Amino acid sequence: MSMPQRLNFAIAGFGWWGQHMARRLVGNRRINVAAIIEPDMSRTADIAGLGLQHLTQFDQVLVDPAIDAIVLTTPNTMHEEQVVAAAASGKHVFCEKPLGLSGSSARRSVNACIDAGVVLGIGHERRFEPALVRVREMINDGSLGTIMHAEAAFSHDKLIGVQPGDWRTRKETAPAAAMTGMGIHLTDLFIALFGPIKTVQALTAKRVLDWETGDVVTAQFRFDAGMTATLSAILYTPHFIRLHVFGSEAWAQVLNDTHPDTPGGIAQMEVARTASAPVMEQFDWTDTVVANLEAFADAISGIAPYPYTHREMVHNIEVLEAIALSAQTGETVHLEGSVSP
Repeated sequence: MSMPQRLNFAIAGFGWWGQHMARRLVGNRRINVAAIIEPDMSRTADIAGLGLQHLTQFDQVLVDPAIDAIVLTTPNTMHEEQVVAAAASGKHVFCEKPLGLSGSSARRSVNACIDAGVVLGIGHERRFEPALVRVREMINDGSLGTIMHAEAAFSHDKLIGVQPGDWRTRKETAPAAAMTGMGIHLTDLFIALFGPIKTVQALTAKRVLDWETGDVVTAQFRFDAGMTATLSAILYTPHFIRLHVFGSEAWAQVLNDTHPDTPGGIAQMEVARTASAPVMEQFDWTDTVVANLEAFADAISGIAPYPYTHREMVHNIEVLEAIALSAQTGETVHLEGSVSP
């Protein structure tokens, strides 16, 4: 079978994550990074060091017929405007999380892509982790029995050098402490594993970082399907990633050695059943960020549907919005009937 045509992507934003994506895609057989869009001219040398073209204006790629898709690694408040502009120009668009800061914003982005007939990708890569693929299979085939509860955590200290006043530190641009940086990956995973979320209760705290948004978030959920779950995300602690799913017949836990941007670690999975010794299995680190981008490319090329539905994308932002509201008011937020684009 012949290799599909290599697609030309432009990456908007050359901060931490834009740089990571650009480096990981060098030499990729499916994706060619044709340009970096970055208004900060001080980064020209770094962009040139990767052998990439530096553009300073977003509009430059909108009118370039050679560009197939735009990857957004820009500040959260710019996402909707840029998704809509890219779609209107006939460009497929991959948006780093969060897709929006409100359910209505996410719906506008989704509808713009539907109307334009372009593929919308989203920067949640955890669904591609081999250990979590295995957990999903066990949930779906009944190996764990009836799902009772799940717990998830995603914490690190990679952003502690960000100064107060940066967009990542403000409630209006990065609400609910670590939710838009880390916790939103966990809610995406919960939605993928268990379906729509029905109720949300959340708390945030400010422990070390002098950030307006706080540095700790924890939340509890009840799902339409009946199970419950909790998450935590902390912005000032050593790396920690964990998923634990409790079923009536067995539980499964996955611990990750490293962040998705750090090659070389392993994921340790443990499965336990009553009156049996736990079964351990290790999974090598895989580049799930690139796997997600390649799945996006495959959807553009018509090879396979993109494995995130529009409904899931919008619902995850509804959950983010509910977490921020619950943390602010101290009240339980109900999401019944709000999961369609």
